[in-house]
Amino acid sequence: MPSSKPLVNAGEAVAVVAAPVGEADALAVAQRAIATAALSFSIKVLTVNIHKGFTFFNRKFILHELREAVRAVGADVVFLQEVTGTHARHESKVANYPVTPHYEFLADSIWPQFAYGRNAVYTNGHHGNAVLSKFPIVSFENRDVSISGPERRGLLHCVLQVPGRDAHIHAICVHLGLAESHRLKQLHMLCDMVHKDIPPSAPVIAAGDFNDWRRRAHDVLARRAGMHEVFVQAHGKAARTFPARFPVLQLDRIYVRNAIGHAPVVLPLKPWSHLSDHAPLAAEIEL
Repeated sequence: MPSSKPLVNAGEAVAVVAAPVGEADALAVAQRAIATAALSFSIKVLTVNIHKGFTFFNRKFILHELREAVRAVGADVVFLQEVTGTHARHESKVANYPVTPHYEFLADSIWPQFAYGRNAVYTNGHHGNAVLSKFPIVSFENRDVSISGPERRGLLHCVLQVPGRDAHIHAICVHLGLAESHRLKQLHMLCDMVHKDIPPSAPVIAAGDFNDWRRRAHDVLARRAGMHEVFVQAHGKAARTFPARFPVLQLDRIYVRNAIGHAPVVLPLKPWSHLSDHAPLAAEIEL
């Protein structure tokens, strides 16, 4: 983290005043750059739909491999969709099935803080969204945005405290519906959450599986919540993420407000193409 040490001491300040104009201007520019760097702070984020820890078509349980791949990214905050909380049948039938919830198994000793939002509940267990964080999660809420029918969806809103920073970071893990009409309503619910529950000056990161194959979310979130997608800002278009082996659809996103996305990347086919049906996204977010 940048030091809070003063940029110059009294003697150096006098020397700046006495310096020739050209040198003083150059030093002033350098000091402003240092001050800007001291005020900025970046975190690395990762988002991935983990398909309940199974490969495509549920052929193989790969949560252990997935944990190693997630660790290798080195993210500070991880947004996970389709995370299993518990599944009684799998616990008794699947080899090496963890006894802890999957989000806790993935967090392990790397991310000391985690939050889980249960969305889908069925006979054998439940699954939903999760956020893993290296920073303290001071509060969280799972907002039910299900519209109708059996498809259950939620927005997991976590408030993070970064040491040495006054403003909290608001991290929202998103998994929207498959139906277009449902997604539009859920996008408006996300905008309402940002407007009503988050201070206007606070940094916001909303990441996850938007299922937005018709690319409606960009305009809605920009117009109603002031949020912008990091791949669109960097490359002019969202990343193709589905299906992971041959990505065609732009389903997964990272949107920010009061923050800037840097170096967004789609993680490589190896090893990810057999770990999830969605290609994961990562980016540095400057606050």
